[in-house]
Amino acid sequence: MTRRYSLLGLALFFAALLPQRAAGAPVQVKVVVVAMFEAGEDTGDVPGEFQYWVEREKLDRAWDFPQGERRLRSTPDGSILGVVTGVGTIHSAATIMALGLDPRFDLSHAYWVVAGIAGANPNVMALGSAAWAEWIVDGDLGHEIDAREMPAGWETGHLPLRKKLPYETPMVAPEGQVFHLDPALVDWAYRLTRDTVLADSEPLARHRALYAGYPAAQKPPSVIKGDNLASMNYWHGRQMNAWAEAWVKYYTGGKGTFATSAMEDTGTVQSITWLARAGRADASRVLVLRTASNFDMQWEGATAIESLSGESLSKGYSAYLPSLEAAYRVGSRVVHELVGGWAVYEKTPPR
Repeated sequence: MTRRYSLLGLALFFAALLPQRAAGAPVQVKVVVVAMFEAGEDTGDVPGEFQYWVEREKLDRAWDFPQGERRLRSTPDGSILGVVTGVGTIHSAATIMALGLDPRFDLSHAYWVVAGIAGANPNVMALGSAAWAEWIVDGDLGHEIDAREMPAGWETGHLPLRKKLPYETPMVAPEGQVFHLDPALVDWAYRLTRDTVLADSEPLARHRALYAGYPAAQKPPSVIKGDNLASMNYWHGRQMNAWAEAWVKYYTGGKGTFATSAMEDTGTVQSITWLARAGRADASRVLVLRTASNFDMQWEGATAIESLSGESLSKGYSAYLPSLEAAYRVGSRVVHELVGGWAVYEKTPPR
């Protein structure tokens, strides 16, 4: 009897650590909007990735969420739920897993719309543009030799995990290295939003004019399809951009095109993948939208450090506010369509 009561006591203790379920059934969430950071408060000050969603979608209901980065926000009925993961794959993975296991919410049919800013490949897109990703590739898993010590003739010191040469074949991707989102869902999101008018300005035009010889970078902001490289390391420069392009090609069998560099998305998608195994999420309902707040490399005539020194959250990225606006304008069209068409989309994803 003593051992039985001890086990019961432990069970009650650990149950008390979990967020308490509201009275009645869990909230049926239709769309989870995933932001990665917020600059200050959720409303009324300098915006981060979350603020426009909270203010414009009326995410007025706040939920305590001590097991994650910061409190959750939702519409009054909970159909749209917003979460801030925190910066980096370590924070995104932990926060999304905590959300997925929260008994207050039923996420089993929810769509996940990741909407955040990113560094942009000037070979692929312009400042203020938005890119829907089909492939999410991790840039941290691997080996690295300092470039000053790598063998002559190597183009990079970054090696695939358990390989001895750059881009050695056959490619074998460890779990968490590469994720292929549902191509039909990504295509649908792109088709729905590709005509979205994105903000342009004289400062954006002046900055992109520096990138002579990069036709994609010279264009006004637009919506494209392009893939994401997630890395905790905030890298920058022409050589690193070339590595990112090759790394994404390698891990996608030549099918992916590196467009945006960010720090969280493999952690987010990995957690959703494991939550799906537990029946708490649907990994085929994930969309990743990244918008270009800055270029990830220098223009001709500049050095990498000159370019990097002008790009930071504290100093202001080249297209910080336009990229936040683009993430909301483009992402919200998808969110509104999913919620408005829920009678169909709950059971049948759009195509």
